[in-house]
Amino acid sequence: MSNAATAGPSLGRAIADRGTTYLLWTVLGLGSLLMAAPFIWMFTATLSPMSQAFTLPPRWLPGSDITIESYLRAVSDYPQLVRYFWNSVYISTLVTVGYVAVTTMAGYAFARLEFPFKRLLFGMLLVSLMVPIQTMIVPLYIIMRGIGLLGTSGSIILPGMIGAFAPGLSGVFGVFLMRQFFLTVPKDLIEAGKVDGAGPIRIFWTIAAPLAKPQMAALAIIVFTMTWNDYFLPLVFMLTGDDQVLPLAVVGISGGRGGEVPAAVILAAVSISILPILIAFVAMQRLIVESFMRAGVK
Repeated sequence: MSNAATAGPSLGRAIADRGTTYLLWTVLGLGSLLMAAPFIWMFTATLSPMSQAFTLPPRWLPGSDITIESYLRAVSDYPQLVRYFWNSVYISTLVTVGYVAVTTMAGYAFARLEFPFKRLLFGMLLVSLMVPIQTMIVPLYIIMRGIGLLGTSGSIILPGMIGAFAPGLSGVFGVFLMRQFFLTVPKDLIEAGKVDGAGPIRIFWTIAAPLAKPQMAALAIIVFTMTWNDYFLPLVFMLTGDDQVLPLAVVGISGGRGGEVPAAVILAAVSISILPILIAFVAMQRLIVESFMRAGVK
């Protein structure tokens, strides 16, 4: 009798939990589809004949008349897009490498090394997170003009490579993220390295850094994405000519020639600009989620 009485609530709870799970997955699936719909429509429009790119009702999947005419037209009419694409790759890669390297070392120092005023300095860094990055633009503009980098890609690369900040992302964010991870690394591993005679640099290079590879990869994707998509800094620092980046070029195409550019060509240029970063983000999204989960452990 008692077994039957206890089995009833347990079964009901299991059914309720399963129903909640199904409901949650349904809501998340619909939300994901809703957010993906504009991208699906855009790529479908670029793969359709230019005369049929905009139809009502809209086409959500390419038909049998699939074509890359829009992409060929975009590249032929604007051959500089290829150069701007590689400019974006070059700038984003250098900023990402420098930012991740500097913030990883700084995060390890704040987590595992002892030095005067460590807590005070880290507290000041956290307070700086409340300062909008846009407030740094004017001083940075003056500095870049003073050292002769204004109007060149160096005005974007230099702050990122020294870990000051990446476009739209303070350097403190990377320091905090990596520090939180290094705090979860068992002290026994660090002590074992010290017993073997390893110094701080060797311990970081041979023990701590290899363990932090997933976090470093996730941070790299975030920084690369922010740098690749940034429009504000290149615009403020007047990147023009050979140093121009893809976001500025796409805006120039969409606003040029008095509206004479076919919309399908504009969509093709936008697709070229977002497709690489979209693929990278989808491929690495698990690392990004795991890195934030680990950063919040301690």
